[in-house]
Amino acid sequence: MPLTARLRSLLLCGCLFATFLIAGCARSPSASALNGLNNEFWSGRLSLQLQSEPQQFFSAGFELKGKPERGELTLISPLGNVLGVLRWSPGQAELESGKQNIQHFDSVDALMLRATGAAVPLSALFAWLQGDNAHVNGWRADLSRYNEGRISAQRTQPAPRADLRVVLDR
Repeated sequence: MPLTARLRSLLLCGCLFATFLIAGCARSPSASALNGLNNEFWSGRLSLQLQSEPQQFFSAGFELKGKPERGELTLISPLGNVLGVLRWSPGQAELESGKQNIQHFDSVDALMLRATGAAVPLSALFAWLQGDNAHVNGWRADLSRYNEGRISAQRTQPAPRADLRVVLDR
């Protein structure tokens, strides 16, 4: 896969993951996580199917730390290699996909907009992670299996449609 296609897939997965990632069972991160901020921590696996032309599919492990205002999302291959790390804080966001490849953005919304054409409702994401079915235009979360650590979500607007499945580590 060409580097730009890989980065787009990584950004797309990060965006949709962050938008749809919905599920419980938070545990405390290590003390050094995000410079000692009082954070939540979620980990597990996700798969994302984008109904575009051509259709795109992405699957990865993940670790999500932080809050809507400041956080970090690490995407991990099935073999345990870090595919990329998305970090955000007020006024800035970055994607690190290798020590020599860091892209900077003015905000996490700009990062996600560049990746998918839609801004990520991070406040809704963190609400979903805590079991609150926050409503966001264009997105539909299914928390019916939240207690099992499984969540699915769909983005219907804007096109293309995206389907995400999340399974949290217990």
